[in-house]
Amino acid sequence: QVQLVESGGGLVQPGGSLRLSCAASGIIFSTCDMTWYRQGPGKQRELVAGLTIGGSANYADSVKGRFTISRDNDKNSVYLQMNSLQPEDTAVYYCHAERSTGFYSGKWFPRANYWGQGTQVTVSS
Repeated sequence: QVQLVESGGGLVQPGGSLRLSCAASGIIFSTCDMTWYRQGPGKQRELVAGLTIGGSANYADSVKGRFTISRDNDKNSVYLQMNSLQPEDTAVYYCHAERSTGFYSGKWFPRANYWGQGTQVTVSS
């Protein structure tokens, strides 16, 4: 059974920092592109940061220079370091794993698409 479990959310004051973690199990983590999404109150879910298996990262314009995504394939985990948090960063943050059908290190893997349950981040004074 595939599980993505986020942790590290909480209440932080504006200007503060948090580090989110997402631990994956039941999947070959090294074959998956990993992405953090968020959904704020009354808003649609949006991409925050993504990191491919090849190490290419992309960020939403609103978080560039403040957030950093990283991964540790040995620990089957992806992280999101969030600095200079602002009230508009308040949202539920979700971890997403995605893999296209194909060969990875000589082995064939089917398409994969999994979501975590989310962790709440609240930025408020």
